[in-house]
Parts: sequence; structure tokens; C-alpha cells
Amino acid sequence: MEKPITSNEAYAEWIQVNEPNEAALQTQRQEKFVYSPLISIVVPTFNTQETFLRDMIGSLIHQTYANWQLCIADGGSDVKFHIENILAEYAKSDSRIIYTMIGKNLGIAENTNVALNSAQGEYIGFLDHDDILAPFALYEIVKSINEQMKPDFLYSNEDKFVEVGGLRFEPYYKPDFSIDMLRSVNYIGHFSVVKQDVVKKIGGFNGEFDGSQDYDFLLRVAETTKHIVHIRKILYHWRSHEASVALNPES
Repeated sequence: MEKPITSNEAYAEWIQVNEPNEAALQTQRQEKFVYSPLISIVVPTFNTQETFLRDMIGSLIHQTYANWQLCIADGGSDVKFHIENILAEYAKSDSRIIYTMIGKNLGIAENTNVALNSAQGEYIGFLDHDDILAPFALYEIVKSINEQMKPDFLYSNEDKFVEVGGLRFEPYYKPDFSIDMLRSVNYIGHFSVVKQDVVKKIGGFNGEFDGSQDYDFLLRVAETTKHIVHIRKILYHWRSHEASVALNPES
């Protein structure tokens, strides 16, 4: 495992050395796995800025693993954000993209559950509306699923970014799974992928925990299975902006 890098300059060099270049990404696109599950990515949206929304969807479209489904549920966004028009545009051009306009904001947990209702994949991944996945994220997930005998729950390392193609910083190198640590703090965060059967068993997200719904969900997943895999690669990029928890925990 590579030694963690913290300074922005050193981290940029680390990215160049350790992450796949375009030739490697092209090789990934051509790889055939013994088991190629459908991965449903679930995203609740609400008043998402157009640039953020397009960046998020674009990060799915550019995945090197193609067997995915994007399930978006919008919780009554203001018309001025044009979210329905944007989602209709993408859904028309790519049948893997499905969206539901709820018409009102049910809260982040219940909005997510609406998106889950459209998910058909054997595995479910969770992505925030203003964040992005590394182009090799789903490839690495499916690679681990094949190598680790179809685990129930997978999570990865992550970092933060200011804009697509711009500065990436604060890489977060997580420890392997520890139930004691998880009960103390939600160190898992992003990017989490869970078997559809497990999601159904625990009943999805609980609206009573809006704001901490992810933590509650992960604790219940961890109580359901011990077949948990930590992928020691940075697969998730957490956008840092004024309204994000990445920049301001008070958000």
C-alpha cells in the first residue's frame, strides 16, 4: 500500500504516478469479468446547480465499466433550477439513466428511498448530487466483487475537489473495516456499494435520521453482514463549495 500523501503538490504527483492514464482506462473498458453485475447508482437531488448536476452525471457516463444504472429522484426542486429538463435530456440520450420527479421534498432519506425504488442492480451505490466518481470507480468495485467472492458491502477511499479537472486535495485513506470504530464515528463516508438484498433487508433509509441518514444506514448494514471489503483506492471525489459539508461541517 502506498504511503499516504497530504500536501497538495505531492498529492498531484502521487495521482500522476498511481492512477490509470488514458491508455489504462481504455484497457479497462475492454476487460470482461466473469461476473458483471448491474450497479445501480442512487442519487437524490434538490435544487442542484446545473454544473454540479451535469458533472455528476458525466462522471457516470465516462465510467470504464459500462453495466450501470443511474437512478435519480428529485425532491421538488424549484423550477428555476431546470432539473427536470436536464434529467429528461440525459434520459433521452442514455437509457441507463432513470429519474423520478417527486413533486415535493420528502427529506434526503425518503428522497433516496424513492430513487431506490427504481434500482434494478444486484448492487447499489450511493452518490451525492454534487460529487463525482473517478472514471475507474465502478471497474474497481466490480473487480473486487469478483476477487472477494461477491461481498455484501464495499467502500473506498476518497478526496475533495474544487472543480472538475482542477485541484484535488485532502485524500482520505481509511482503515479497513472495524465495527468498534464505525460505532464511534462514521469513518466510511463515500463511496459505499451494498448488495441489493442487504438494502432490502434493512429497509433502506430512515427518515427519522435526516442529516445523519448515511451513518444510520451504514450501521444497520454493518449489523447485517460481516462480508465487508475496503478498496484502498480513491474512487470518490467530494466537491468542496460554500454549501457543502466538505467545506463547512455546519452545513
